[in-house]
Amino acid sequence: MPAMKQHVFLLALLVLMLAGPARAASEASELRDYVNDSTQQLIEKLAQNRALYSTDPEAFYQKMDAILTDFVDFRRIAARVMGRYARQTTPEQRDEFVVSFKRSLFDTYAQALVSEENVDIAVKDAVINPQDPGRAMVQMEVVTSTGNRYHVAYSMYKNKENRWMMENVTVEGVNVGLAFRDRFAQEMEKNHGQIQDVIDGWSDTVKALNLDEEIDKS
Repeated sequence: MPAMKQHVFLLALLVLMLAGPARAASEASELRDYVNDSTQQLIEKLAQNRALYSTDPEAFYQKMDAILTDFVDFRRIAARVMGRYARQTTPEQRDEFVVSFKRSLFDTYAQALVSEENVDIAVKDAVINPQDPGRAMVQMEVVTSTGNRYHVAYSMYKNKENRWMMENVTVEGVNVGLAFRDRFAQEMEKNHGQIQDVIDGWSDTVKALNLDEEIDKS
């Protein structure tokens, strides 16, 4: 390579090396703002529709689902919860489990969300994975009305539309996705590998899974 071309090549490489961290920092800042905006919108919607929960739970669920579906990849999470057993399911069963999984979360935790009127959620930091710029971790702090503080981390990834989506959450060190996956495997053993029975009974399974106890132990 001629000397001048080498100089240009090295200069371009240096620019890329210097620009890389700046782009990453900028994207991390944008991701932090995106998560913060999405979180605050959810809190506002909860406040606006709190009364609806007691009068029309189904309408409340539909409103919350519309917000969360744009931010949380429930299909991806549900597939990971099924783990290796997902290969045993039909497309219809996978669709059914996504619906059941979302509904079970709503049925189990909606009451707690609605009753918690003065919750404060602060997005602390967002870090892009240096080995995979399509993945990131967002650190948050949740403060309840009683003053309890919880460290929450969102695992994020970029989907095919280049949109950041949440694929897992950790609360006080408890990996929620992993806790659900472990329970799914236990239910498969309990039901002798009958995956349809596990799907049908998933709502009761989630109710019996005491995540609060696991978080308190951490």
